[in-house]
Amino acid sequence: MKDLINIGLIGLGTVGSGVYKILATHREDFKRKVGADLVVKAIAEKSSEKADAVGANREIITDAKTIIEDPDIDIVVEVIGGIEPAKSFILEAIKKGKHVVTANKELLASHGEEILKMADKNKVDVFFEASVGGGIPIIHLLKECLASNKILKVMGIVNGTTNYILTMMSEEGCSFEKALKEAQQKGYAERDPSADIEGRDAAAKIAILASIAFNSRVKFSDVSVEGISKITAKDILHAKEMNYVVKLLAVAKEVDEELEVRVHPAMIPVKHPLASVNGVYNAIFVEGDSVGEVMFFGQGAGSLPAASAVVGDIIEVARNIQYGSSGKIGCTCFRNLNLRPIDEINSKYYLLMNAADKPGVLAKIAKVFGDNNVSLASVIQKGSQGSTADLILVTHLLKEKNFRMALNQIRKLSEVNEICNVIRVEESNE
Repeated sequence: MKDLINIGLIGLGTVGSGVYKILATHREDFKRKVGADLVVKAIAEKSSEKADAVGANREIITDAKTIIEDPDIDIVVEVIGGIEPAKSFILEAIKKGKHVVTANKELLASHGEEILKMADKNKVDVFFEASVGGGIPIIHLLKECLASNKILKVMGIVNGTTNYILTMMSEEGCSFEKALKEAQQKGYAERDPSADIEGRDAAAKIAILASIAFNSRVKFSDVSVEGISKITAKDILHAKEMNYVVKLLAVAKEVDEELEVRVHPAMIPVKHPLASVNGVYNAIFVEGDSVGEVMFFGQGAGSLPAASAVVGDIIEVARNIQYGSSGKIGCTCFRNLNLRPIDEINSKYYLLMNAADKPGVLAKIAKVFGDNNVSLASVIQKGSQGSTADLILVTHLLKEKNFRMALNQIRKLSEVNEICNVIRVEESNE
């Protein structure tokens, strides 16, 4: 067993600074937990101001190449994000026999297979708990704690920015634009929020979760993605009136030996556990054949929550080093399930349209739906606006392609002025 385990930290930004602080603050505690001293021997960081901000000794500031080439460094921690140069750094570290801890969701969602196969070949650990749920330890739970289950469904709120925006719209009745501006002012949204509000961040995370939960490789490009920028205060209000809330959901489930993996806004019943997850919090709902339904809740982002997950991985890697058990849980994607196209999924739908307020219009719309095997659960006409009125329709469970075909035909009706929005309805028992 080693008395000293050296760490090379690549990046000292939001997450990296949190990692350094936690390792420094709890150094003696970790020494007792691992049986060795965990020491940050080198940091790759261009900004001396960032190093000064966390009290890092400037003598250990270097570059990533030096960290990777150093034979005394046992664990490389990558927290710079993005595809390159992070991918090259990680692959080179693995080839040198170093263990890797990363929080890089974008990289793992696109190149996880290559990285994990390289790790298997070199008998090293690659851990990435912080890549999905920030401080929520969902990957470890899926790989180990729930390993006795056949996972049936994973569904979650995995992006704090969009959850904050939708919470503001629900609680304050404000527009999407106003809620986004406030999120930016409070630091919950980036100056360019497109990765969050268009669903790409959540798509990367559900690709990683689906790969682990269903033991079948899912890439970012495999995920069907819709964002929240089209959600209006009117949609939020209508959802409330029907006892639903609107959330950006990341969903993965196995249906008839195929995988559905998607990210989109959805109405969920107020009684569903995810409905009460508000603000910047995240939650991941898992259904297993043995355990039933469980949910994991916590802060999905931020310096210390994400760093908590990274350091947890570091401790686990260090323990594996101490007991010679590295590489025991590598790539788990031993299945090769087909991905179900979005047109083939089954869902319920909320539809808001504006149409002429005169006799026969509803009958004409209903006929189009009926001709396309779309069954309506409810139809509500909101207050008349002169010669027009808003119609709210909710369907029964049906195949998406049938609904889309009906919608294309309804758009061509002269009596229909506008299809305002379409939102899927995700019931808890489906």
